Amino acid sequence: MLQLRDLTVRYGSFTAVDRIDLDIPTGSVVALLGPSGSGKSTLLRAIAGLERPATGSITWKGDDMVGVPVHRRPFGMMFQDYALFPHLSVARNVSFGLEATGADDVARRVEDSLALVGLTGLGERPITALSGGEQQRVAFARTLATRPELIMLDEPLGALDRELRERLLREMSDVFRRLGQTVVYVTHDQEEAFAVADTVVVLERGRAVQAAAPDEMWEAPASEFVARFLGFTVVDVTVGEGRASSPWGTLPCSLPSGHHRAALLPDAVSPGGDVDAVVTARSFAAGRWRATVLVGEGPLLDVTVQQRPEIGSTLRIAVDPDGWASLGEPRGDYPTEEIET
Repeated sequence: MLQLRDLTVRYGSFTAVDRIDLDIPTGSVVALLGPSGSGKSTLLRAIAGLERPATGSITWKGDDMVGVPVHRRPFGMMFQDYALFPHLSVARNVSFGLEATGADDVARRVEDSLALVGLTGLGERPITALSGGEQQRVAFARTLATRPELIMLDEPLGALDRELRERLLREMSDVFRRLGQTVVYVTHDQEEAFAVADTVVVLERGRAVQAAAPDEMWEAPASEFVARFLGFTVVDVTVGEGRASSPWGTLPCSLPSGHHRAALLPDAVSPGGDVDAVVTARSFAAGRWRATVLVGEGPLLDVTVQQRPEIGSTLRIAVDPDGWASLGEPRGDYPTEEIET
């Protein structure tokens, strides 16, 4: 198990990682999720030994890692830019770390690692002859070849297009599961984090504000920051008899009676109900239209529809009564600002 206790990293007077406490069980995949500047990459670098903590501890299987040089930690790390050597072949790139450790079964480990990532038979090919997705696989194979006890990945798919990113994410997840690998995975993408991780840790300004399984976090975000970062719309509501008085008017709601600061899930809005909504914008993706609509005086909402919506037209929408999450006491205002990701 990887354990972090009161871990703090500072750059001068700036605190990049602020008193993090976190347990990562052996064999689990944990995603560090947050916007730019949240401290997720700095936290990863501290675990790797690339940043020295100002305070706190890092232990792996009971052993103190603070002060242990990078090359002596039983960890492997993969960066977004892959850090491949363009003048070396695929096999030589994969074997680079192994040769530095003096391993006596280099050729077999290289072959096994390339097989794991679907590059069997490409060992002699030059790196420059590979596609971006294949280069990503080589970097992943190089990380696996040293057989690290813990793998750390810092935005490993950030430079790839969406379709390739989704395919490689599935492949990497399959490798993690087959090997029973312990993984710390940094990303700013909520869908990526939810797809790969057993536990998602959301960071805000250097602090871990929620750690939960993806489905648990989706159903019950711990704070307004988490809810907004996940794409929820946050408003004040008053609930009674299964209805919520909101800036959008009166809507079905299964929250307990009373006043709430409430988050409406992104997928809680659907077409075909009895609520009038005016289309203010539209976009097309993955074979479907998404309409941005105005309801009452509330924040804009998005709804997926089958037909091309006309700007200025009126749609009838429905709101799932179970699509709300309570964030505590109301604040008395209805902010519409979004968190930059």
